[in-house]
Amino acid sequence: MIRRLLPALPLLALLLFPAALSPAWAIDRPEDLLPDPAQEERAREIGRELRCMVCQNQSIEDSDADLAHQLRHIVREQVAAGRSDEDIVRFLHDRYGDFVLLRPPVNGATLLLWATPALALMLGVGTVLLLRRRRPATLPQLSEAERRRLAEIEGEAQAGRPAPREGGAA
Repeated sequence: MIRRLLPALPLLALLLFPAALSPAWAIDRPEDLLPDPAQEERAREIGRELRCMVCQNQSIEDSDADLAHQLRHIVREQVAAGRSDEDIVRFLHDRYGDFVLLRPPVNGATLLLWATPALALMLGVGTVLLLRRRRPATLPQLSEAERRRLAEIEGEAQAGRPAPREGGAA
């Protein structure tokens, strides 16, 4: 019985893989969800703007970390209490600082973060312009003997004869 199912396992794994990546898996228990679908969607929208401070590259809605679960719980509690989106984000920002925001504000502390893409682009353009401006090194001039030999080879090539090999007879 198991041997007959083995060929289907890769296909089953391929079909289930996208579901495993779904953000819905981040909510641990159904009781964590808000009973009102509109409030739940609002909590998810707020959670998508907040960074998981453990994972750092994910929102709290996409993360499985314990801290992200706790932050999701706080967001849902505050949504259920009727607080505005701005109040909820401000509460978490006051508690955890700029790092909790996936899009931190532009201020003195985050200026380098926001300016890095522009600086990298300017550095790349400057490098390309600098390399294009450089002229190739001049080639050494041929000696008189080399010029005669080149003329000889060119004359033979124009006459239809194969050019002699270096070091060999024609």
